[in-house]
Amino acid sequence: MDISAIFTEIFNTAPAYRIRAPGRVNLIGEHTDYNDGFVLPCAIDFANYAAVKKNDGKRVRVYTENYREYDEFELNGAFPASDKQWANYVRGVFWALAEKGYPIRQGLDMAISGDVPQGAGLSSSAALEVAVGKALQTLFDLPLNESELALIGQYAENHFVGCKCGIMDQLASARGEKGHAILIDCRSLETQAIAIPDSLSVMIIHSHVKRGLVGSEYNTRREQCESAAAHFGVKALRDVSLEQFEAEKGGLEALAAKRARYIIQENQRTLAAAQAMKNNDISALSRLMAESHAGMRDEFEITHPAVDAMVALIDEVIGHSGGVRMTGGGFGGCVVALVPHEAVKAVSAHLEAHYQAKTGLKEEIFVCQPREGVTAQVLA
Repeated sequence: MDISAIFTEIFNTAPAYRIRAPGRVNLIGEHTDYNDGFVLPCAIDFANYAAVKKNDGKRVRVYTENYREYDEFELNGAFPASDKQWANYVRGVFWALAEKGYPIRQGLDMAISGDVPQGAGLSSSAALEVAVGKALQTLFDLPLNESELALIGQYAENHFVGCKCGIMDQLASARGEKGHAILIDCRSLETQAIAIPDSLSVMIIHSHVKRGLVGSEYNTRREQCESAAAHFGVKALRDVSLEQFEAEKGGLEALAAKRARYIIQENQRTLAAAQAMKNNDISALSRLMAESHAGMRDEFEITHPAVDAMVALIDEVIGHSGGVRMTGGGFGGCVVALVPHEAVKAVSAHLEAHYQAKTGLKEEIFVCQPREGVTAQVLA
């Protein structure tokens, strides 16, 4: 059912606006975003949706179709955490807007729904934050552009939800471009549209290893990177070259050194991958994605044996004609593969024949198109 119809059924009135905020898949550049580095995601077909309308009170009423649950809270300046995890992503955006000088003072009703697979590393949480932010920006005519909405979503997730994510997920959802990946400089927030080679399909394969970032190893990795940056006397690892790393790594704790080396090289790989896509150099792109996965597995230690097995199986089919790597924060979730159109069926068949036999898990395959970022539709 369309989100507008869901809203009407729940609140017995038609919504004023309908919002679509896409999930994203990151082609290369993992954990580089909170190190002020470079990432290369694209927004995808899967999205979170919101329908919204002002009400006559000071109360916010939210219904989620995915969980068939409600959340309600007063706009009285206090934003206590909910015992429902999904509701905290919504409340967090209201809280972040107030913190940044845009308090919402009038009540509203909102229905939300989405088809972004959760726990898969495709940024269902960021898409929800961007959808809620866009709904409030549109409903109350807030003077915020898409990059600022992304920053509001990130602030909410960092300080209200408690996951120290970088800016990539929210910015990809807010500023995606149809048919393109976007190279994001996570320091300046400048973006550059990079056309995905016409010969390649974007395959996303869910490993069905469940993952979660809040309270997990994600925050530990960030702390290790910050420790390494402090060792080198820089704001972020983005500012350290590989040559400087090798010359000055003495005295750096061994585990932090492994993490830093991965980030420094991943930044270089991401810029090189964007150039390879511009040049339609599929062989170079394949090598860079393979090196990225190896770095995540061996140096950053965020992959999972089942995910590693999946990457190896896909590589057996595509070789240098495409690229494959884990995508997302890690510890499970999805693999992304750039696959020649004519090889998509072969990749699917090879996984079906071998992945479950090797891992005991069943893959789930999505073939995606790069889509535009968040949009708002006037309904009434």
